[in-house]
Amino acid sequence: MRRRRRIGAYGLCRDGRRVLLVQGPAPAGFPGVWHLPGGGVAHGEHPATAVRREFAEVTGLSVEVTGLRAVLADVVRLVAADGRVAEHTDRIVYDVVPTGGRPRAGPDGGGDQVAWVAPDDLAGLALMPFTADLLGLPVQPLPEEARLAPAEARDAGPAAPVDRHQRFAAYGLATDPAGRILLTRIAAGFPGAGRWHLPGGGTDHGEQPVSALLRELVEETGQLGRVTGLLHVSHRHNTAEFGPEGRPLDWHGVRVIYRVEVDAPTEATVTEAAGGSTEIAGWFRPDEVGRLARTEVVDAALAAI
Repeated sequence: MRRRRRIGAYGLCRDGRRVLLVQGPAPAGFPGVWHLPGGGVAHGEHPATAVRREFAEVTGLSVEVTGLRAVLADVVRLVAADGRVAEHTDRIVYDVVPTGGRPRAGPDGGGDQVAWVAPDDLAGLALMPFTADLLGLPVQPLPEEARLAPAEARDAGPAAPVDRHQRFAAYGLATDPAGRILLTRIAAGFPGAGRWHLPGGGTDHGEQPVSALLRELVEETGQLGRVTGLLHVSHRHNTAEFGPEGRPLDWHGVRVIYRVEVDAPTEATVTEAAGGSTEIAGWFRPDEVGRLARTEVVDAALAAI
């Protein structure tokens, strides 16, 4: 079974106690199943921009992003025209409020159905697992290996160039009881070499972002931490990113940043195998961090607290 990854952005939009949901049309992989409005993040697109675009396309509403609600991942099995696919989706969910327009069906007449749903009516609906989870409802499994019609293929449009890559990663602003900040320095041969970075990195297929972050924390710094909050989501698009592949890539990275507490800090030590992207790790006082050569991920995290 082939593996595929995608990144999606969704919005939790309320009208009093009612929540706005959309229902997929019959040709979709899961016809009749309701979910929060949203969809795939295009290459080079910020997830917040994607959720505004998707709301306009699918619901007819213009929305403003007011906050970051949750980040989670799931894997579904689909049957596509070219075989079976295990599709991993990283889902970024924002709080949004309407600023204009009126709810409507999709523009092609056979698109998603749109409805404001009251709390008492939610229990009777078939919901995508991530939507049920976010609304505090029991999660029901989806049908195994649902069929994905060719017209509904996730990667619509021309095939992406071989050297175009989209990556989802989880990072942590980790601190200890003394207020020190844990950083890692990027090894030679990787983008940002020599700069200090937050611990973390790309998530694996089937891996939740929090689990990935705690794994990376051990591999890159030797620390055991606990995630205490969701800080920020950012992205970076470089059409000529040069890394260990030895050639420039059209690279789009989407990064989620968490708050992490390390209650019993030890000397920061890289434990991953040689050849990784981290050369050393260390603890720094906040005033020391300001004097380091840092990545924009570090600055984004510090600005969000």
